[in-house]
Amino acid sequence: MDSVFNTLTGESLYALERAIDDGFFVIAIAFLGFELLRYAIKRRLSLNLLGDTLANFATSAMFVGITYFLLAAFYVSAYVTVAQFAVFDIDIHVASIVACILLADFAYYWEHRFLHRVGIAWATHTVHHSSPHFNVSVAYRFGPMDGVWPLFFHLPLVLIGFDPYVVFFAEVIVQVYQTLLHTEVVRKLPRPIEAIMNTPSHHRVHHGSNPEYIDKNYGGILIIWDRLFGTFAEERRPVVYGITDPIKSVNPLTVFTHGFLRLFRKMQKAPGVAGKLAVMIRPPA
Repeated sequence: MDSVFNTLTGESLYALERAIDDGFFVIAIAFLGFELLRYAIKRRLSLNLLGDTLANFATSAMFVGITYFLLAAFYVSAYVTVAQFAVFDIDIHVASIVACILLADFAYYWEHRFLHRVGIAWATHTVHHSSPHFNVSVAYRFGPMDGVWPLFFHLPLVLIGFDPYVVFFAEVIVQVYQTLLHTEVVRKLPRPIEAIMNTPSHHRVHHGSNPEYIDKNYGGILIIWDRLFGTFAEERRPVVYGITDPIKSVNPLTVFTHGFLRLFRKMQKAPGVAGKLAVMIRPPA
């Protein structure tokens, strides 16, 4: 295994990243079919759920359009520029890839926490949380600026000396891992796994609007970050999915834009420049 990874170039690692990403999308679609069948058997399949599922993939398509056509060049150029000032020159091998994934997971925890605790960041991330349902399609429910914030939290990894391709790969692994966490099919896993890893149970809590579940379980792959930094909550009672002020719509454009529209309305009502800035940087509540 180590010899295989030692022969990888950045370009081949990027190709592997794309293959993993595409492969998991196929798996997610197949799993969604199973989830919909389960909903039907339990008589929970409804037009609202189907509409919400379609809206999830529609927001994903709009997100991809914005990311690839407007942000991709900026994202890549930022990584390439920062790489010129890297402190170390870390080779691509098993140890460096594993280390980068762990650090990317740590960076994701703080990025995710930022998205919940800063108004302008929540304006895009609220899209992901606004579904009143919880299935694998919700993993593809994105906001318009979801491609912006990861850059600032992962650039330090490039500055340390990780190859930009390795950082891209690590970001994808952290994101892909979470795809199949969006399900009610898997209840709780064995206790040692629940203690260390992020699981469907932990992530259901994260999507809950129950008071005790709000702003909990930010972790990507590992849940230990939440345990260390005091943001962990265990799933003890049924989760009420969605946001505290539901949008009650499956219109993709409404879903995709509601966060920023609500932010702008709050800013209009806030007194003075300082008040408007406060709406942008303070927690959404």
